[in-house]
Amino acid sequence: MTITNVSVSAQLRSAIEAVPPVTEFPTVDQLRSDLGDLARTHPDICRVRRIGTSRLGDPIEELIVGSGSEHAVIVGGVHPNEPVGSVTTTHLARTLANDPELLASTDYTWHIVGCIDPDGMRLNEGWFAGPFTRSHYGRHFYRPAPDEQVEWTFPFAYKDAYFDAMLPETVALMRLIDDTTPAFMCSLHNGEFGGVYYYLSRPAPTLYEPLQAIPELVGLPLDTGEPEAPYTDLFSDAIFEMIRVEDQYEFMLSAGLDPTPSAGTSSADYAGKYETLTLVSEVPYWTNPASADDSPTTTSYAEALLGRARGLSAMAEVLRDVLTTVEPELTTQSAYLRASRAFVPMMAEAAKTEEHRARQPEAERPATVAEVFSCDDLVHCFRLRYGGMLLRTLDAELATGNAAPLVRAQHERLAEQYRAWCADADQAAGDDTVTLEIRDLVAAQFGAILAGSAHARTHRETG
Repeated sequence: MTITNVSVSAQLRSAIEAVPPVTEFPTVDQLRSDLGDLARTHPDICRVRRIGTSRLGDPIEELIVGSGSEHAVIVGGVHPNEPVGSVTTTHLARTLANDPELLASTDYTWHIVGCIDPDGMRLNEGWFAGPFTRSHYGRHFYRPAPDEQVEWTFPFAYKDAYFDAMLPETVALMRLIDDTTPAFMCSLHNGEFGGVYYYLSRPAPTLYEPLQAIPELVGLPLDTGEPEAPYTDLFSDAIFEMIRVEDQYEFMLSAGLDPTPSAGTSSADYAGKYETLTLVSEVPYWTNPASADDSPTTTSYAEALLGRARGLSAMAEVLRDVLTTVEPELTTQSAYLRASRAFVPMMAEAAKTEEHRARQPEAERPATVAEVFSCDDLVHCFRLRYGGMLLRTLDAELATGNAAPLVRAQHERLAEQYRAWCADADQAAGDDTVTLEIRDLVAAQFGAILAGSAHARTHRETG
């Protein structure tokens, strides 16, 4: 689709264009230092406040900027393999601190958390300086098991589903939300392949065009391929209703699958009691023209879903066999192992979900180029993610000195399979795939924060 940039104000356009080049992602220590420097150099408008402690003892801090009449909470590092948001928080804080006119015009007290999960982010730092290839990213990838993810461990109760095992990091964010009752909250995320898309906690029709126009300003496509969740409503192109665990429960139940969530609910759901407008901004690392191509293909949507199901099932079988075979010899209960134990069976369940969707009457239609591409690419994405993380599980065993023959044999077996998966992913991506500039991703998120926060303030003022 084509969006006219008339929906983006001159002030917002100028702010987006002023985002400087970025060559790599900051480590947790660099990020903390950068935000601390702002507090030291702008003590009149900035201060650091500790809001919690990570499971491994790292302080979790926020930078408070300004003293407006409303509160905005901006959170980076929500998933530790998604560091774009941490760069965005630093740029936002620096811009507000150095531009008193912009800060005053927002009329917010800004609560900026550079990284809410420092323990997890440290386990991704191996790829933060590049090279920014999918194989290098996957080989140094870490994503916590669902019940160890800050974003999805807020308290939840629905029918026979119940969760109250909040993490210390989650409790820190809960306290921040309760302390500030924010008018606006932005949870900064990024996908891996495709285009830009968003989630909103409630309909906001006048915000849709600005959000859709901002990526175009920096040369990024909107994502029009497969949504992350088939049970989430589409408000407008690339703008979805926030994922709700209740909807997931009912969808899985209707599919004849176990509806019990693997963890809790989201920060957006928790902040809903304060009528907070929550925006989730998702930006990719890589893109391909096919990911934004809405033209029809000769492949049915059902066939595309079944192809994804077959790929996920085959991948899950390989990973399950490696994990089951090697588990009796494992001596290190690493974060990688806990995550692998959670995600490997989830891949098999995901395959069953896609099979169910393919059987629905509405799937008997031509799939778009973007849908076929994203169905195929998700298999490559998950192979590199979870294959890489299981390899790191075995790396950890070998690093501790557990060089038992079974551990070495399964490490070699999986490493060979992983090389083949990397080659498949590169071939499928083709020469049209582009590694996106970090600066452009930050600019898109930064613009979305400014647009979303202005909308939220106006909404509260007008009731």
